[in-house]
Amino acid sequence: MYYFITKKVFFQLDPEYAHTLILQSMRCISNTPLSCLFRQSVPIKPIICMGLSFANPLGLAAGLDKNGECIDILGGMGFGHIEIGTVTPYSQTGNKKPRLFHVKEAEGLINRMGFNNYGVDKLVENVKKSKFNGIIGINIGKNKDTSIESSKEDYLICMEKVYPYAGYIVINISSPNTPNLRSLQYGESFDDLLVAIKNKQQQLHQSHNKYIPVAVKIDPDLSEGELIKIADSLVRHHIDGVIATNTTLDRKLIYGLSYCAQKGGLSGTPLQSRSNAVIQRLALELKGRLPIIGVGGINSLISAREKIASGATLIQIYTGFIFHGPRLIKDIVTHI
Repeated sequence: MYYFITKKVFFQLDPEYAHTLILQSMRCISNTPLSCLFRQSVPIKPIICMGLSFANPLGLAAGLDKNGECIDILGGMGFGHIEIGTVTPYSQTGNKKPRLFHVKEAEGLINRMGFNNYGVDKLVENVKKSKFNGIIGINIGKNKDTSIESSKEDYLICMEKVYPYAGYIVINISSPNTPNLRSLQYGESFDDLLVAIKNKQQQLHQSHNKYIPVAVKIDPDLSEGELIKIADSLVRHHIDGVIATNTTLDRKLIYGLSYCAQKGGLSGTPLQSRSNAVIQRLALELKGRLPIIGVGGINSLISAREKIASGATLIQIYTGFIFHGPRLIKDIVTHI
């Protein structure tokens, strides 16, 4: 009830302003008695994925808490894992505002944020302060001003800095809001990046004496042939997991609705069937050789079960969480 009262207020505001206000409020009351307003108990439903033990299969997708400022209070809502980021080597303001839009009729969001964040060093500081006893995933990307040809250096810089503090690391090469970023999913560029990432992981494994899994996040607009090639590369390079999917550029399902012509990635309910199709194709190709983390369009228990039935081992929510609040976490974890 508390969430739905505040939701009515916040949905009257500019979406990005509301987002910032909510994060600031949570940050202020985190680890204080007022945090009980957000805390809820959920059943323990342990699951192993990428060699890690998760308290339950449901996590928060990257993008909501870009700088890792609200890990503890979000964790208290019942998530089995929290994925923070996307973070880049250096702070950047992202794209010009306005850049976040609610498609209320379809329970969708369109964003063209552009990896706005305070930089990897600030994120690491926040992770070090966290008391969350679940698994923290750290999603890393490249700075906008870094050329595509030099982009792997940005990923390696971030990997080195977050490695001691991450439960797992995500290589984000699928956001539609950084120019040409998605080109890193194809051909020699993809294989070259994976080689560099895997070599860095092995080096860090030796120097820190612990193995941190690495997953790659892909986009939902790939063709069947492209998905087959990606799956083959992930297996050949011994990547630990794949996250399917990022946001889509397709607008067919929201044609004629509010903000449908805005540029950026579309998430939420309109992404559900497309994301499921990608997961199903990946599962067919991967044959269990590495796990799939399913994200895109989960707004209910049934849609969560559909993700798992499609082939996902873990699932994540973001837009569904914005529209339905913490109760969605409890419903999914209790009955999944």
